[in-house]
Amino acid sequence: MSLDVTDADFQTAVIDRSSHVPVVVDLWAPWCGPCRTLGPIIERVIDATGGQVELVKVNIDENPGIAQAFGVQSIPLVVAMKDGQPLDGFLGAQPEHVVQEFIAKLLPSAELLQVQSLLDAGDEASLQQILAADPGHPEAVVKLADLMVTSGRTDEALELLTRIPETEEVRLIAARARMATKPADDYDAQLAGLLNSVKDDEAARQQYLDILELMGAEDERTAGYRRKLTNRLF
Repeated sequence: MSLDVTDADFQTAVIDRSSHVPVVVDLWAPWCGPCRTLGPIIERVIDATGGQVELVKVNIDENPGIAQAFGVQSIPLVVAMKDGQPLDGFLGAQPEHVVQEFIAKLLPSAELLQVQSLLDAGDEASLQQILAADPGHPEAVVKLADLMVTSGRTDEALELLTRIPETEEVRLIAARARMATKPADDYDAQLAGLLNSVKDDEAARQQYLDILELMGAEDERTAGYRRKLTNRLF
């Protein structure tokens, strides 16, 4: 099964999507005979991966922006995308065994499939198994730290999070860990009480930031409290 992609949705359907699964882009046109030969072959081979590789088709006549981005001079042109970048490709109609070899290179290894299976399980034993082999696996660290916070093991969670770079998700879990024993029913009162101390008291400043993390950017009060913090600090 393939998806027809246009200039308008290429970013979402290909660039963004390729961060999760390899995306093969088949650039073609209705007047192209070799394209009609290759199309069914590549669809059949990718369908056989069971979703481990995805296929999109781009009519270059209708989507000149994509054609220009790939520097198309001849078609069919097939390009594999991963993490938003071209990974591999080929030009012209190819026999099925060549297409199979091309797609096979995009499939996750048995090791990656095992890691994904353990992540999907999501229990502590499974996550610890991943971290035994890769202590800094970001997704496993985040999932395990989240479990630790939920079970009250906040110090362990904070220590675990130091293994990976700070992200929005990491900051939120760390904030949950540090705020686990503090009241969470009146953030306005807590922030007002902390504001006079944030400049000179590191603990107060961290607690203020943690409350903002827990409130989240969607809370209409957050931006205002961030401005107040900036004014006090600078």
